[in-house]
Amino acid sequence: MTPSKAPVIHRMQLLIQQWQVTADRRQIFLSCYMMMTQNMLTAIERHEFRDASWVDQLLNRFADYYFDALEAYEQNPTAAPSVWQLAFDATRQPRITPIQSLLLGVNAHINYDLVFTLTELLKPEWLHLSAQARADRYADHCHVNEVIGCTIDAVQDQVLEPAMPVMDMVDKLFGSLDERLVSRLITHWRESVWHNALRLVEVSRDEEQTQVIQDVEADALRIARIIS
Repeated sequence: MTPSKAPVIHRMQLLIQQWQVTADRRQIFLSCYMMMTQNMLTAIERHEFRDASWVDQLLNRFADYYFDALEAYEQNPTAAPSVWQLAFDATRQPRITPIQSLLLGVNAHINYDLVFTLTELLKPEWLHLSAQARADRYADHCHVNEVIGCTIDAVQDQVLEPAMPVMDMVDKLFGSLDERLVSRLITHWRESVWHNALRLVEVSRDEEQTQVIQDVEADALRIARIIS
């Protein structure tokens, strides 16, 4: 199956088309996310990962977290995770720029959703994995950073600049500097995510798990407030 025909891409495309008609700014993050997902699917097809099956499972389960948050928000905004509630609310605020809207979505999906996606996949297997298999999981997690880095320029050109023309001037003035800064930021976030996921994988007591979850949510909300 080609990336463009994957069910997850089709679902994203339908939402983006609906939001374009209504000028719903949630399309900004989702357009970026769809591009990232397409490039991830291409990388999987090209056998760029050590365990393509695991990465494919991770990619689809990760997307589920976004769709679940979106459905919860549309039924009752307060039912969505707080960091997503803030991100979705921000798309309705005129003072929030397209790049802020994008970063709020990226923050919620990476610093919150990805922690729990990784935990869900790693926890059942972690104790039984060899040191090499654990290293392979981490290597695949890190390779995603490279896929993201290769996508950022296209996101700026195809998503942000049409919504925020000043970005074209920024791109011409600073060249690839702004893309490198965003790539570094996301890489830093994803490194923290890996460590937070391992904290959840390795804790055994319920109260410890609750504390880690609270820490993850607090950190994601703190970053969201800085962005907004």
